[in-house]
Amino acid sequence: MNQHPGTTMPAVAYRTSLPIDDPASLEDVELPVPEPGPHDLLVRVEAVAVNPVDYKVRQNADPGGEPRVLGWDAAGTVVAVGERVELFQVGDEVYYAGALDRPGANSRFHAVDERLVGPKPATLSFAEAAALPLTSLTAWEGLFERLGLRHGTLEQTGTLLVTAAAGGVGAITTQLARTLTGMTVIGTASRPESTGFARKMGAHHVIDHHQPLVPQLAQAAPKGVDYVFSTAGTDRNLDAYAEVLNPFGQIVAIDDFDSLAIGALKAKSISFHWEFMYTRSMFQTPDQATQHRILAEIARLVDAGLITTTATRDLGPVNAANLREAHRILESGSTIGKITLTGF
Repeated sequence: MNQHPGTTMPAVAYRTSLPIDDPASLEDVELPVPEPGPHDLLVRVEAVAVNPVDYKVRQNADPGGEPRVLGWDAAGTVVAVGERVELFQVGDEVYYAGALDRPGANSRFHAVDERLVGPKPATLSFAEAAALPLTSLTAWEGLFERLGLRHGTLEQTGTLLVTAAAGGVGAITTQLARTLTGMTVIGTASRPESTGFARKMGAHHVIDHHQPLVPQLAQAAPKGVDYVFSTAGTDRNLDAYAEVLNPFGQIVAIDDFDSLAIGALKAKSISFHWEFMYTRSMFQTPDQATQHRILAEIARLVDAGLITTTATRDLGPVNAANLREAHRILESGSTIGKITLTGF
């Protein structure tokens, strides 16, 4: 049975694209509680995490004065379900990244398609769980769908380069590759604290991405690199990737840039892949429930002690002031792990 949450709820929204130091860049608002659609869960949000996508949308998608809610990483408790929901029931604890073309989860209650939702890892707090969905889906899809690596078999060998291995996606990519394959994982980082975190996440070697990559990789991977998971600087680093990758190597990228001179990849028949974990929800692909299954598997790995949360800093309750601080930190580009906010 459904638990009625009332008619309005606190939320944090923006009405126009403004610099994050402007108090109006994110504001506390009161909004109607959403009505769950046929496949939707209505979730009482207990914690959220903040991602670069939050500030990129805030900076580039002006809602023209209407309040738009951001936030695409959440954990909470199901309080109501749509009539066609099959995977969850009221009272279940869940975690998810949701859909980019629907309102985000920086609100007390949030409607989300059940096919994009996983059961929250039982061994984690809501905040620790909220740090995982977007990055885990990106990492899993990038490694095992785009690059086509075999998971759960240590026979999958070779060398994987993960850029910004202490960042949100880099940290979980490093863990999954180290735990579920037999590959040698080389991470990049530039500061002592980020280098240490990348090693903690499982990188066999860590090199400095502020220094030329090719000579460092010649030492760390004398037989060359087979795969690159490029989370940042793909356009700047493409020539280096082309040089260090072995013939028939593969690159998967998640960052944003205007153009890419992929001719550099032809001689070695190097494959280039995009990974965007919102493709399934944005285009309503028939296999959306794959994300439910991935998140369920991540939860199993966490509860088995094989994967750890990448949450590193909680800024307190979900409100405009704390979210502005989270955006400010992320925009600085030096975040280690994931920033979370807990409660309202």
